[in-house]
Amino acid sequence: MEFIQSIQNSKVKQWAKLISKKGREQEHAFLVEGEHLVEEAMKAEELIQCLIIQETMQEKYQGWIDECRAPSYLVSEQVMNKLSETQTPQGICAVVQINKHSLSELTEGRPILLALDGLQDPGNLGTIIRTADAAGIDGVILGKGTVDLYNGKVIRSTMGSIFHLPIFQLDLTVEIPRLKEKGFRIVSTSLEGAVAYDEPQYADAVVIVIGNEANGVSQEILQCSTTKVKIPLYGQAESLNAAVAAGIILYEAARQRRKLQG
Repeated sequence: MEFIQSIQNSKVKQWAKLISKKGREQEHAFLVEGEHLVEEAMKAEELIQCLIIQETMQEKYQGWIDECRAPSYLVSEQVMNKLSETQTPQGICAVVQINKHSLSELTEGRPILLALDGLQDPGNLGTIIRTADAAGIDGVILGKGTVDLYNGKVIRSTMGSIFHLPIFQLDLTVEIPRLKEKGFRIVSTSLEGAVAYDEPQYADAVVIVIGNEANGVSQEILQCSTTKVKIPLYGQAESLNAAVAAGIILYEAARQRRKLQG
């Protein structure tokens, strides 16, 4: 197993490129760090390109090295710090291939999809993906203007859910009308002309659209929507966090579907 000490090593330079969006797009790969995320990546092991272990942690992670079919590298603490975006690196990270899904895989039957229209906050996006995974949503569509899925903070906030469900980066102004033509109901959050979030039926094929934190769902998508919904506010707060709002609506949809299943 190769031991890499210098941050000037060509492999280290290639891995470090993955910290930037441009580098990820060029290499079609991204970095995950920490025990939990690497473990989740290993469960989807066909995606792992290599495992990177800090030399001083080799004994701790030897079982992971033995289990991983992809190449493993030992690196110095200096190299690990170069690759890490956290204050206290756990001494393990992995390079993971970006997996391309096809939305056509999810248009049959009665899927429930979540679409995010220009969501900007990485923590919000990661939390929403984690919540969608927990609620049993079939897939997530990230519209233009949404923060990069492979941003380090997004990945950490998903807590591994990024590996559990298909996520697409598409133009909602193109895909939402297509899905509507295929029979999907389009349920968008809005403050105007909206009914309470628990009034619509979510049992059939449906896309739930959550908008930008400040501006909400774009007018173009709202005009294409079947139903507009809002969450009542009973206190003095002016609005709900986008991730919280998404969780409330997704779990209402999950509740309705579970009730129908008996």
